[in-house]
Amino acid sequence: MAFGEEAKTTDVVIIGGGTGGYATALRARGLGLEVTLVDKGLVGGTCLHRGCIPSKALLHAAEISEYIEEGKNRWGISASLDKVDPSQMAFTRDDIVEKNHAGLLDHLHHDGIEVIYGSAHLAGGNKVVISPVSGDYGPASISNGASGDKSSTKKAYPVIELKNKIEITARRGIVLAMGSKPRQLPAFPEDGNVILTSDTATRAIEIPTSVLVVGAGAIGVEFATFYHAFGAKVTICEALSAVLPTEDQDVSNEMARALKRKNIDVLLNSQLKDIKISKKGAKSVIATPSGDISLETEKVLVAIGRVPVTENTGLEELGVKLDRGYVVPSDWATLQTSVPGIYAVGDILPPPSLALAHASFAEGIRVAEALAGIHNVPIDYAGIPRATYSHPEAASVGLSEKQAKELGYEVVTNKVPLTSIAKGLIYGQGGMVKIVAEKNNSGNHEGAGKVLGVHLVGPHVTEMISEGMLIYNWEALPMEVAEYIHPHPSLSEAFGEASLTLANRRLHQMGK
Repeated sequence: MAFGEEAKTTDVVIIGGGTGGYATALRARGLGLEVTLVDKGLVGGTCLHRGCIPSKALLHAAEISEYIEEGKNRWGISASLDKVDPSQMAFTRDDIVEKNHAGLLDHLHHDGIEVIYGSAHLAGGNKVVISPVSGDYGPASISNGASGDKSSTKKAYPVIELKNKIEITARRGIVLAMGSKPRQLPAFPEDGNVILTSDTATRAIEIPTSVLVVGAGAIGVEFATFYHAFGAKVTICEALSAVLPTEDQDVSNEMARALKRKNIDVLLNSQLKDIKISKKGAKSVIATPSGDISLETEKVLVAIGRVPVTENTGLEELGVKLDRGYVVPSDWATLQTSVPGIYAVGDILPPPSLALAHASFAEGIRVAEALAGIHNVPIDYAGIPRATYSHPEAASVGLSEKQAKELGYEVVTNKVPLTSIAKGLIYGQGGMVKIVAEKNNSGNHEGAGKVLGVHLVGPHVTEMISEGMLIYNWEALPMEVAEYIHPHPSLSEAFGEASLTLANRRLHQMGK
């Protein structure tokens, strides 16, 4: 398309180039559809530029730091953490992000997907109006100065920058993939200096000496352990009664113990009442069950979730049903909205969608196939793994024990502490594998029924959860898992031990 062209037609127009948007684009193009992808920011979205990738890069650096301390204190290896160069850390983080970004742009370009840098608005029916956006497109637009000149990416992988407003007609459908942004505390909005959200904290260069983290969900716990690894005094304030409150209670309890071992203070059933900003940082007042406390920290990180980016988009005027800003599908199998021909993926979807990058991949594939006329069944969101990349990590798939009971299942559970297996003792971080299974009332001796949920805490359990994903989604029985041997010594042995016991074939696990 030439820059000056004012109207054109394509099969699919996708608004938003994050994980849900580009997954839709790639699958749709693979099915032979003509695709135009529009974004007013950087393709890859929050996950690639301000979320998953840069935060996990930083958490890897934190893990290295902790290994240095472990070597000295636990293994007698003469080593010390003498200095941390935040600029070098930021450079490496940004280099990882930019290589992923360049690879994604290359893939989209190679597959023949048209990528337009612009602001898209629905014009009714199957038309989208795209307006030019001020500012230079490319990785340099998010550079904080740590990574140098990034202009080569823009030159190598062209993105169309509009000179004039254009209108595109979508023959097959329009896909909404606008993503989300951090939820703010209305009384204490982000200032980018003292009060931060995950978006700004992930892209920061400096490492604070003290932090109040508001929110003990996955983002809050990840940042808490990152800051702690580099010597910051960390306090977590959580309004609910548990760390990782959406996880199984045993996961919450295990993570709370791990944070306590690190001397990270966790204030549960507590709420931030006031913040006063000074030259030294912030003085916060927190309401706890035992009374108000005052806390001075260099930074305050607000990690209380994310909200969909659908405000002031005119969707409701077009008849698209919204609920608290979320786009409500009329059909969860196709993710078509209340307006025929308009679909939604990613963080703008309400629960049971998970607002996770890999859930967005699945949604994008579903929508692309629906646009190509392929019928699918709704996604079982319980079967998509949830992962927290803190130190230690947490991961789960399927139902928690409480959820299973609320759904009417009679359950049996088995929990294997990682300290009870050799590899767990080697790592020395504690943790557990918990399996929730349906109780077998058939009277046979084959043990428990199908596995309903798998819940993990410990080192590298975000890699281990894929086995749990297969077990849950294939409705496997513990007896079937127990037929196969896990390598020894390994953390995955805990899966085998838990399954053997639930299959009435107990090996190393002591009887209860």
